[in-house]
Amino acid sequence: MATDPLLAYRDRFPILKTSTYLISNSLGAMPAAVADRMKAYADIWATRGVRAWAEEWWTLPARMGDLVAPLLGARPGTVAMHTNVTTASAAFLSALAPGKGRDKVVTTALQFPSILYLLERWCGGNGAKLEIVPAEDGIGVDQQRLLDAIDDKTLLVAISHVEFRSAFVNDAESVARRCREKGALLLLDVFQSAGVLPIEAEEWGVDACVGGCLKWLCGGPGNVFLHVDPAVAKRLEPRVTGWMAHPRPFAFEGPPMRWTDGPYRFLNGTPPVACHYAAAPGLEIHNEIGIRAIREKSKRLTKLLMEGARGRGWRTHAPSDPERRGGTVAVDVPHGELVAKELLARDVVIDYRPGAGIRIAPHFYNSEEECRKALDQIAEILETRAYEKHTSVKGAMPT
Repeated sequence: MATDPLLAYRDRFPILKTSTYLISNSLGAMPAAVADRMKAYADIWATRGVRAWAEEWWTLPARMGDLVAPLLGARPGTVAMHTNVTTASAAFLSALAPGKGRDKVVTTALQFPSILYLLERWCGGNGAKLEIVPAEDGIGVDQQRLLDAIDDKTLLVAISHVEFRSAFVNDAESVARRCREKGALLLLDVFQSAGVLPIEAEEWGVDACVGGCLKWLCGGPGNVFLHVDPAVAKRLEPRVTGWMAHPRPFAFEGPPMRWTDGPYRFLNGTPPVACHYAAAPGLEIHNEIGIRAIREKSKRLTKLLMEGARGRGWRTHAPSDPERRGGTVAVDVPHGELVAKELLARDVVIDYRPGAGIRIAPHFYNSEEECRKALDQIAEILETRAYEKHTSVKGAMPT
């Protein structure tokens, strides 16, 4: 068997020494180098005090954004860091308004609920109509049906590149093309694809991308990014805004608001500086490896999981087509929530989602042996009924 060169990166992630860590779609493993970066943050605060803003901190959201940019297929200077996807999406939405016959927002039934909540309230407060394209099989949305929903009345399409529950890959390039044809904007959520799938935002013609470093990019919480095409950004004026978006923030001018050009245009208040320090090592590793190498390994490992689960007679809640499958395979077994709890007790780190099953998400640092171990452990837990020691509290698992 050929040697897997990506396993050489395993020693950079401490948790892999103590756990079978297969949940990078929820929280990526922490690089060891994060500890040094956090110390650097503490040191500059301790020794430079308020001077740290001018010397280091003020430019941090854009510098981290420049590490993200090549992973999105975007130019430097077009990405800035935010706190979470919901607020970053809200900032983008706040620059839009229905009118001139455009009063429709299109999304899918598989979109992450936090964004569905946001879209529902935004539409309700702005007199717009929210059209949710259904997923008949619970795994994916019919792509033609999605394209047909985008018409001359569409203001915005807000979808995920990869659906969080089933790892279904939407055809973002085709959706972007349809949006251009119909004059709609596309806000593409890449939280479940950035770091594990190639993204070509500029080549595809995506107007805006939002995602985060929490998951596949191994950057921890508080590290969300927003890329907006510069040609689109210059004509938008976000209403969810703040001093970081102002061209002269330290002049402390009163209203009316003016907006800077560049990635800070969609920022608002003071950034979570410590979080941004934590993001750098994971981003650097991904840029060092290259996303295409990561994607090829991901397809190999998810195929192993799909075949292994189906060979045991278990249903998998994921697309069979590797080109339509992201980095996660959800395995649906009897007593799935309880089985997941027993796996966690055995340091096989996965998570469970109602309606999907046990989500297993290997990354570039995982081995084939770890994937087989997870399936073997599920089989053993079912056979011995070891899951019976746990109590079911539906939807309560924090991962």
